[in-house]
Amino acid sequence: MRDELFSGKIDLVDFTFDKQVVDVFDDMVRRSVPGYQSMIEMIGLIVKTYGQDNSYYYDLGASTGAVALALALNNPHQHNRIIAVDNSVEMVKNCKNNLDGKITNFDVICSDINDISCENSSIVVLNLTLQFIPVEQRQALINKIYQGLNPGGVLVVSEKIHFDDPKQQAKITELHLDFKRANGYSELEIAAKRQSIENVLITDNQQTHFDRFEMAGFKQSLCHFQCLNFASFLAVK
Repeated sequence: MRDELFSGKIDLVDFTFDKQVVDVFDDMVRRSVPGYQSMIEMIGLIVKTYGQDNSYYYDLGASTGAVALALALNNPHQHNRIIAVDNSVEMVKNCKNNLDGKITNFDVICSDINDISCENSSIVVLNLTLQFIPVEQRQALINKIYQGLNPGGVLVVSEKIHFDDPKQQAKITELHLDFKRANGYSELEIAAKRQSIENVLITDNQQTHFDRFEMAGFKQSLCHFQCLNFASFLAVK
């Protein structure tokens, strides 16, 4: 379904993953996030390299299940189970519907990701998820994921990021707006969504992500993909 949520809204509230958003989410994210499809495709490469037999793969903040599906369809390893977690009831319903009939080795759980332990995991993915977690809770979540990962396991974090240099930030922001315009969003829709989401989606800069990984204990981390102000990080235990 095409995303027209903000085409005529006047009374705006903070962005939430309710049924209206869920119904248009796939269209919204493709038209709003530069490089989104490449982020998902990279998951397929990562699972081939870092997945381990007899372990779990976690998709935390699973939304409609694109990451879970990429993990499953590209997985060459044995005896794995994919755990997709989201705290939106509507997202969980949609995720189950999208995965049913395509893969079998999965569970979809409606839960706060802060309550998930991720034990015996070789891959954990936070795809456009951490940015919606309160800033003061982010380090604890990364720490817990690290503790649940098997040695050699990886955490993948894809996020919108910001830049400390105001001129660089301004240029990247304008390019991102041009990306949305090129994908059919009007000036009204762009402004309305920004107003709705600005108190909900809180970005970090790239160095903050690296600092969190190091503090948690990851032995190696890198930015393996970036398109404008969206980046994917890979942290290896």
